Amino acid sequence: MKNQKKILCVVCARGGSKRLKNKNFKNLFGKPLIYHTINQALKSKIFNNVVFSSDSLGLKKIAKESGADAWFTRPKKLSNDSAAKMPVIRHAVIEAEKKYKIKFDYIFDLDVTSPLRKVSDIKKAFTLFLKSNQDMLISGNKSRKNPYFNMVEKKKDNSLKLVVKPKNYYVRTQDAPVVYELNASIYIWKRQACFAQKGPFCKKTFFYEMPYSRSIDIDSLSDFKMVEFFGKNR
Repeated sequence: MKNQKKILCVVCARGGSKRLKNKNFKNLFGKPLIYHTINQALKSKIFNNVVFSSDSLGLKKIAKESGADAWFTRPKKLSNDSAAKMPVIRHAVIEAEKKYKIKFDYIFDLDVTSPLRKVSDIKKAFTLFLKSNQDMLISGNKSRKNPYFNMVEKKKDNSLKLVVKPKNYYVRTQDAPVVYELNASIYIWKRQACFAQKGPFCKKTFFYEMPYSRSIDIDSLSDFKMVEFFGKNR
């Protein structure tokens, strides 16, 4: 799917992790977690370059062995718990453009914590994005909880209120408006949008829907076990 446009894939992973210790080093199906996302990116044959961004020498070594380019070390200010996503992506783009001496047209970010995506998801998402004429694409899935029906806020007195106050009272969740959750699997930007973005997504953002079985984002041991289950049974 390579064309005249220059397309960069950025894969990011920190050395530290609080909720699930050393999760990016964990073995999944006999390979380090980060291997699966890098391998999917390479198999898609979309990208001119696949770049790995990390503060960890150990993860960089694994990334290189998996086929990604990993020559720079992410700065400490972009590697702590409070570091935002977009500055990390932009830093990687700038480093890549300096190294390869080209200016990329499209930027992908594939999160290593969402390894159940398929290569076909990457390719289809990009095809739809090009047709959409939007500035950004985000992937997600239908939410299992609905703010119009069964998602609540707890007040100080322990009473509850719905996150969204509907005009109508919904007796069944299937009658409520359909809502989606972002799955941290696929992000795509036009380069200009990547450097201009201020909020969680751009004004012109395209949504790529994936099934829940390919949308689990690993943030805990239970998430990891669910990924193992779905990965073995798909």
